[in-house]
Amino acid sequence: MLDPLQLTGRSDSHIREFQFADGTTFRAHSEAAFAFLRMREAAAAERIDLRPASAFRSFDAQLGIWQRKWRGELPLYDATGRQIDDSTLDDAGRVSAILEWSALPGASRHHWGSDFDVFDQAALPNGYRLQLLPEEYAAEGIFAYLSQWLDQNMARFGFFRPYDAERGGLHPEPWHLSYAPVSQSALASLSLSLLEEAILPAELPGKSIVLNRLAAIHASQVCLVSNANALA
Repeated sequence: MLDPLQLTGRSDSHIREFQFADGTTFRAHSEAAFAFLRMREAAAAERIDLRPASAFRSFDAQLGIWQRKWRGELPLYDATGRQIDDSTLDDAGRVSAILEWSALPGASRHHWGSDFDVFDQAALPNGYRLQLLPEEYAAEGIFAYLSQWLDQNMARFGFFRPYDAERGGLHPEPWHLSYAPVSQSALASLSLSLLEEAILPAELPGKSIVLNRLAAIHASQVCLVSNANALA
């Protein structure tokens, strides 16, 4: 079980660093990481170089993404993936635009160390910049083979896609895998009051708007995910 600081990314005491043979590293919950490495080994037998583009992310790291988007240093996109002219947005609109594709600090599943954004390094064309877009994982995308393999195999390693379909929260993310034995208990523990506790002292632009909407954000972004009870 994760404690309140771990659940909201304010502590990384539940996280370990892991290193691949080429020296690259990732940080994750050890139980989830070992399951991921077993899945990676199985994928390698099918010519897939399974890698995490992102694993553990702290509260401060998620807050930094929010702050950069608020300042216009990172682009904002609408629900269809089209870039928004942020000069047209008031503060409430800016909050909505950030939440369209980014989790609220404290509410990200990446805080738990159980979730991974994955790609197949072997499938990357020379000079290609990974984007983590749905079309990369679609039937004609560069990661179509990876996506099909995951469909057939990830469950036996304890993984599922929490954002497998449009539910009214975050948009579908075929690259986002979650290790159910850790994430399901974390999800049950991340209450609205705990999320509020994490946000109140934070230097979060638009905080008053976020707090007014917090119940709805918690209901949609935290709770509206696929059910993995059969795996947990």
